[in-house]
Amino acid sequence: MFSGIALALAFAVLLVPLAVYAGPPVLKALSGTGVERQAAVPTYQRAPAELTQTPFVTTLDPAAPVPDTAVLGGLLDGELGLTGSGTVSAVVTDVRTGAVLYEQNAADAGMPASTLKILTAAAVASTLEPDSRFETTVHAGPAADGGTQLVLRGGGDVLLASGASDDDAVVGRAGLATLAEETIKSLGSSAGTVQVLLDDTLFSGPSLSGAWNPADVEAGEIAPLYPLAINSAWTDESRRSGEREDDAALAAAEAFRAALAAAGAETGITVAEGVERGAVPAGARLLAAVESATVAEQIEQMLLISDNYLAEALARSAALASGRDASFTGAVDTVTAQAAALGIDTAGMALADVSGLAAENEVSARQLADAVRLVLTANDEGLRAVARGMPVAGLSGTLQGRYDDGDDDAAGAGLVRAKTGTLFEVTALSGYVTDADGRLLAFALVARGLDGNTAEARSAVDSAAAVLAGCGCR
Repeated sequence: MFSGIALALAFAVLLVPLAVYAGPPVLKALSGTGVERQAAVPTYQRAPAELTQTPFVTTLDPAAPVPDTAVLGGLLDGELGLTGSGTVSAVVTDVRTGAVLYEQNAADAGMPASTLKILTAAAVASTLEPDSRFETTVHAGPAADGGTQLVLRGGGDVLLASGASDDDAVVGRAGLATLAEETIKSLGSSAGTVQVLLDDTLFSGPSLSGAWNPADVEAGEIAPLYPLAINSAWTDESRRSGEREDDAALAAAEAFRAALAAAGAETGITVAEGVERGAVPAGARLLAAVESATVAEQIEQMLLISDNYLAEALARSAALASGRDASFTGAVDTVTAQAAALGIDTAGMALADVSGLAAENEVSARQLADAVRLVLTANDEGLRAVARGMPVAGLSGTLQGRYDDGDDDAAGAGLVRAKTGTLFEVTALSGYVTDADGRLLAFALVARGLDGNTAEARSAVDSAAAVLAGCGCR
């Protein structure tokens, strides 16, 4: 008797969820209307509270349905229509197959703003070894007065710290105080008076580009470029914004000299005041060195916070590795050549810098979307770092303050991963998203010709990317 009652109760428990989920479709069928898709969000598509693994195409189900182009097109057209000035160029691509699912003015080349950094990152990643590092070194030679001449040589690391090296950091992995301490240990007590010289000859040509707006330089968006700097030349090294040093190399050398004087005081070594420029002489002895974070880590850092200074420095190092001058021209030529070598159609592409600040840059939405697809399908670890470095909506980098709760695009939080780009007349977003059916989509959304309606355009591209995140679109 008891077992019969228990069995009846068990069936009753099962019938409740069955009625909830099966009831509506059954009623729809009986009434002659169609069955709606379930609105339940799969676990892989729920907005995470913390950063999650990058969804490379090889990790996803190849049988996941592709969005219907007509349905997707209608939704995106509704988001990307601007009431103010400007036009939108847009491309959405299925990453696995390369099929174009949506396009609008896709081949129109124009200012990409900082989304250009995707191409720069791909060029750097495909030229330099992802686990390679930049060395900042100190060399010793005799001084004319019988003392010791020390030459601090920049090797391309513009993320130095003035203090101790931090093995767990990207910015500040190499510290000038640590370099100074190692130098004093290697010198010995017979060094006499030490004079510090600075060798910043690794980079060639002008340090400041004529393609940059002086107002951007004044605002700290960029600064004269050198092969060594403390935290991308920001005057306050604890920040990632504000004023930058006019002479970042000299500022780093002076910080090194001060640390050297402090360390030498304990051993009786005197360090002369001031720093002069001079190349490492032939036969000079290597005394000490500190190493930067890896190239892959620096690429991720550059994309995450959209660091213009770091982008230009990395591209110059890539130019040097490719046999070109470590100059503005060499950097631009390297990015263009590597993009073509990686299979991106560069027709119509014209670059004046590699950070995206220059108004003369000409890049199409199609080229940006192709670059995103490239890094998501590559087996190369360096190129994969480009995908990992993309900010995540609502969680990290330049997208941390976007896709907030209450916004129309909040559904994209934690799901949209993209590089941002903003200039006075341009706002752009280019990256990737896994849609509600598990299909990986690459996109590039660029609004140009804006005149006081940047906020509207930014909301439009953010909402379009959110549409992709929630799309089944069939």
